[in-house]
Amino acid sequence: LCQMETATASPSPTAQTAPINNPIDICVIVAYFLLVIAVGLWSMCRMNRSTIGGYFLAGRSMVWGPIGASLFASNIGSGHFVGLAGTGAARGIAVGGFEWIALLMVLLLGWLFVPVYLTAGVITMPQYLKKRFGGSRIGLYLTVLSLLIYIFTKISVDMFSGAIFIQQALGWNIYMAVIALLMITALYTVTGGLAALMYTDTFQTFIIIAGSFVLMGFAFYNVGGYGALFEKYQNAVPVLHKSQDVARYNISMACFVPRPDSYHLLRDPLSGDLPWPALIFGLTIISCWYWCTDQVIVQRCLAAKNLTHVKAGCIMCGYLKLLPMFLMVMPGMISRILYTDDVACVVPEECQRICGTEVGCSNIAYPKLVVTLMPTGLRGLMLAVMLAALMSSLASIFNSSSTLFTMDIWTRLRPHAGDKELMIVGRVWILCIIAVSIAWIPVVQVAQSGQLFDYIQSITSYLAPPITAVFLLAVFVKRVNEPGAFWGLLGGLMVGLARMISEFVYGSGSCIFPSNCPWIICGIHYLYFAIILFLITCLLILGASLCTPAIPDKHLHRLVFSLRHSKEERIDLDSMQETERKPAQGELEISDKNKQKGHSETPGDTEQTSTQPRCTATPYKAESRKNALRWCFEWFCGMTSPQGAEPSEEEKVETARQLTDINEDPLWRNVVNVNVIVMMCVAVFLWAYYA
Repeated sequence: LCQMETATASPSPTAQTAPINNPIDICVIVAYFLLVIAVGLWSMCRMNRSTIGGYFLAGRSMVWGPIGASLFASNIGSGHFVGLAGTGAARGIAVGGFEWIALLMVLLLGWLFVPVYLTAGVITMPQYLKKRFGGSRIGLYLTVLSLLIYIFTKISVDMFSGAIFIQQALGWNIYMAVIALLMITALYTVTGGLAALMYTDTFQTFIIIAGSFVLMGFAFYNVGGYGALFEKYQNAVPVLHKSQDVARYNISMACFVPRPDSYHLLRDPLSGDLPWPALIFGLTIISCWYWCTDQVIVQRCLAAKNLTHVKAGCIMCGYLKLLPMFLMVMPGMISRILYTDDVACVVPEECQRICGTEVGCSNIAYPKLVVTLMPTGLRGLMLAVMLAALMSSLASIFNSSSTLFTMDIWTRLRPHAGDKELMIVGRVWILCIIAVSIAWIPVVQVAQSGQLFDYIQSITSYLAPPITAVFLLAVFVKRVNEPGAFWGLLGGLMVGLARMISEFVYGSGSCIFPSNCPWIICGIHYLYFAIILFLITCLLILGASLCTPAIPDKHLHRLVFSLRHSKEERIDLDSMQETERKPAQGELEISDKNKQKGHSETPGDTEQTSTQPRCTATPYKAESRKNALRWCFEWFCGMTSPQGAEPSEEEKVETARQLTDINEDPLWRNVVNVNVIVMMCVAVFLWAYYA
């Protein structure tokens, strides 16, 4: 970035010389992509991707290592690097509490929620609600809302934050860079399924952590150590070069001087930017939605071999969630110390010149460290880290949204669709999401706020609490029924949309240009609003449920936590509403017919039907090449027919029993329980130390 003293008048931030433009850095980036592709191809060869269970749930054969790594990598996108570091630069360490609350929520996922999801025998979260309550309106509501959240918050935020880094590091055109990343991500998402994602996530987790540790070391070395960080941060005040700008905008000290409580996790409940009751209770509600009910996260746990592997994977992810405070938040604070005038700029014209936006440049805190501190070669590694975070997060969202659309919307339109059709539809839907995401880039560029992490959390606070309330009550309260859940969701959505739309109409404002939104609408902190919205939804659900008939226990066996070990036969509420689809059977019959017709014959085959004339040499070779190319294409897309004979009914019943079994080996159950106690002690100590 150009220095303020020597800059010309308002240069474009993307017109600067790219810091990463040497052969060594480029070779590191290319090597990273080759390794990712190699891991993806290896996992494609290793796993069966031609069935629903193989493509969407990795055959339910994953062990705890890839599960934990995939949970972490799916959560840590480029938005975390840019958002956590940027908010840390602007406000201090409190934003790290978002990560340490998630540590506790991932344990609830493994110990309380996943056992119920497994015994229910579902693939998607809308499927669980359909089995739990019956009907179709709740599942359809959740599917549509989840897809909208994925497209307009998760994907857009990850793309925007990734684009910030790419612009700072490479100087590429934003559209070219994002489109290239989306296409590469879609390649191994479309072809590999969940198994490819989880193995590539495991590889990318090592890249993310290793690169982040390297950058953290350089950052602490340049600032003078851990103690120097907390000594110098309060003095990181930008120089206001033009006094007339200060007078014109009436800039107060609060806009550019670090907060006095910057070193505290728990802040004043009224005047704090992240009040401690809102951080603990409001954030818990949002995190419960993301970690315990969101398709992206839960789908990885449903792919586990057994419940013990789920719990061990959750523990691994919990340990990894301790790191972002030190790998992202504190380096963001260091970036403000080292590059105060750039990262903490406050005059709109200066901010526009530095980073291309008038509301502030804290979002460049992490990319600024990378392009200035890292030596040649390691800069390429850090760009690979950012690409790994961006691609793993986007790939997880692509796969999970594909699962939602295929299993919860397409099967409603075509209830007798075979496996092959569902595989094709799932892949086409990913391409549709990519197209929408690319079209959304201009909106993200103009709509982003000064604090990227606050933006995504605030939008989630307006939409997620009703979903959290429904799942919590569905899993733990038998008395809740379908009318209560539906009207609770609908009422909660109306309240949340009222706040969100009002905030968009009035604007969230900034320190220099505050919003004129009435306090009763926008003055309540978004995390406090999440608590209020959650309580309103719970009251609506319980009230409507108590006024309508209860669901008999015969429909609830292994669908609620108190009945998760029940051996009674369950009569699913949705079994009488639609005909159950028989996966793969129709496709196997078609495959057998095709074989009988000679569509899959090889050159060595000699038997032909009497009605077909013998081909001449040239057409026969052309047909052979056509069949070979078709087989290669179907293998690459995971649509080849599974090998072996059709399993018997007894084998199918035994397989279904194993997949829904939550019994654990006593030894390993005790091992994971001891580990979770140790991790909880570490988390409590860190909370107390930084509180």
